[in-house]
Amino acid sequence: MKNFNGEILFLDRADINTDEIIPARYLTEITKEALKPYLLEDLKFDGFDPAKDIAGKQVIITQSNFGCGSSREHAPWALEVNGINLVIGESFARIFRQNMFNCGMMAVALSKEEIDRLFAEFSGSPATLETDFANNRFTIKGNNREADIGFSISGFDRALVEAGGWVDYADVNY
Repeated sequence: MKNFNGEILFLDRADINTDEIIPARYLTEITKEALKPYLLEDLKFDGFDPAKDIAGKQVIITQSNFGCGSSREHAPWALEVNGINLVIGESFARIFRQNMFNCGMMAVALSKEEIDRLFAEFSGSPATLETDFANNRFTIKGNNREADIGFSISGFDRALVEAGGWVDYADVNY
């Protein structure tokens, strides 16, 4: 199972699409590793600099509709090769969300109120997240605060994560 703990990258914008996650001009690359330097290269909003802000982060917390746009596995792959296996947001494009779980990663939806609270309490300074996968809990620490948050995923998505993704799940179950 992948690592779902680490430093948080707060992306305070809705509708971040797959072309912003990994620009289409890099889809001809033949390895995941080749995608690594281009993660979020085309994402533009005030205060975000991909060259400085991504390094060392393992978790993304964002707003609604993350991963909208084209249906491509390259978006989760670019996150994965950069050590980001968990994205938390208000909502996700359906295909992006499933691609995350198919890769053994997690895209976890929380309520708008919870997302707004996390941004208000933790963004703007270093924060970390620990995942208690067995008990469906996240613990976020930073800014001299701590938050304990419950989450839910389906049984099938849980099985994909535990197996390490769809290919490993299928090897065992089919």
